[in-house]
Amino acid sequence: MKLSVIVPVYNENKTIRRILSVIRSVPVDKEILVVDDGSTDGTRETLKAGPAYPDVRVIYHEKNQGKGAAVRTGIREARGDAILIQDADLEYDPMDYPALLDSLTKSGANVVYGSRFLGKKGVSSFWHRGVNQFLTLLTNLLFGARLTDMETCYKLYRAPLLRSLDVRSDGFEIEVELAAKTLLRGEKVVEVPIAYKGRSFHEGKKIGWRDGFKALFALVRYRLSG
Repeated sequence: MKLSVIVPVYNENKTIRRILSVIRSVPVDKEILVVDDGSTDGTRETLKAGPAYPDVRVIYHEKNQGKGAAVRTGIREARGDAILIQDADLEYDPMDYPALLDSLTKSGANVVYGSRFLGKKGVSSFWHRGVNQFLTLLTNLLFGARLTDMETCYKLYRAPLLRSLDVRSDGFEIEVELAAKTLLRGEKVVEVPIAYKGRSFHEGKKIGWRDGFKALFALVRYRLSG
């Protein structure tokens, strides 16, 4: 099974080289798709100046459109049998790929989520943990699910299913759209514990309280439209 790793990037010049190095070192068959979403901090220049790795393709958005738009571009360009989203900020550890893929293969499911809260391996601020747990609880109530981490970045899909979901979100609410459409399809979502080390706004974290409200309204909207 070949894995396509989509790396949406916006102003991550401090971490882009390191995250790509770690991803490349993971011993799985993969391709890496970096989608630079109109970075203005030197990330684009770093990507253009970096060595040409055969397993890394870089796609450039001329203007910032949002994480969802970058992920959608990556989905269109992916050639692998399975697709995974990887943020470029070092909060998530690519060394969890083998466990995610192993679960996808052994469970027979089409979807595996990496949970930051299953097994208590995650480290995040009290505020972010509370918001994530509230949104996950609401997801479970609205869609009859038993997730522990709906907002996780590590969402691993078999490629045909992911493309069939026809995701359209441009911003961070793509996490809600993916989960909602998956659960409305009746797909089983398997969760495995992953490592996580959250960063603060001072360190460059981009998601904020407004995104929490957007996620809340998006959950209700998808439930009503489903």
